[in-house]
Amino acid sequence: MTLNRPLSGLRVGVFGKGGAGKSTVTVVLAETLHSRGYPVLVIDADSTNVGLANALGVAHDPKPLLEYFGGAVFAGGPVTCPVDDPEPLAGASLALADLPSDYVAMNSSGVWMLAAGKLGTLGPGAGCDGPMTKIVRDLRVVDLGADAVVLVDHKAGMEDSARGVLTSLDWALVVVDPTTAALQMAIHLARMTGEMKRGVAPATRHLASPRLVELAGRLFRETHMRDIVAVLNRVPDAETEACLRDRLAGGGVDVLGVLHESLVVPQQWLRGDRLQSSLLSADADTVARNLEHRCKTAVPIRSAP
Repeated sequence: MTLNRPLSGLRVGVFGKGGAGKSTVTVVLAETLHSRGYPVLVIDADSTNVGLANALGVAHDPKPLLEYFGGAVFAGGPVTCPVDDPEPLAGASLALADLPSDYVAMNSSGVWMLAAGKLGTLGPGAGCDGPMTKIVRDLRVVDLGADAVVLVDHKAGMEDSARGVLTSLDWALVVVDPTTAALQMAIHLARMTGEMKRGVAPATRHLASPRLVELAGRLFRETHMRDIVAVLNRVPDAETEACLRDRLAGGGVDVLGVLHESLVVPQQWLRGDRLQSSLLSADADTVARNLEHRCKTAVPIRSAP
């Protein structure tokens, strides 16, 4: 049965500066969306940070999809960096049922999890993490059902967005904690999505092949990204919230909602426990409802031909 709800079938990328709380937002939003009736898949796209599997409470830490696809080009494998090679990844459309069980995990709520890979396991001289970015950009799971929501927990900073992952998303959700760095990153990300709206082409001067130049440009032109929105995290009081909202509004970033400061959540991360999302469920439910409302009215970005 199709729910026909506003978020059905969408891909939401979660971004933010280091320590802003991307993974916390990913976990509580995944649990909230699942409780609201959406099938949910979480993709761990953070090549450096660890602990998402524990926080989500899945049965096991899933093996990296980088290994499933044969490894990175830097180690002789077929998976290239999308900046150097925008060519789509072969075989990236797949079914969870076809993956070996150790690549797929699920928690007791029924939230699925996949992981792109971690740089720390590849050894010195392994190259950049661009191949993981390509996996996340191109991956399509075909047996989740039309109502599923895919949440992608990206690495800290702007690197993944600059590599073109925005082109495969419906929404970019940036997590902002009470720091200047988090505010500035949200504003930079809004500026990047604004350039996509205006049809600004990606950087391609390093590509020798005219075919690859055209392919890179087409991927940006065909994006269906709708917009960037912010979630405030670890907000201690109304004065801080008002300041953050004001600064973001000045940078053209709308705020979906607020996760208020919790003393328990950092302790759970430190211990490697499953996050007790019920502590933030009311806040997360507001975020989910506001995103649903935005989805009813937002128009997808269509870059200029």
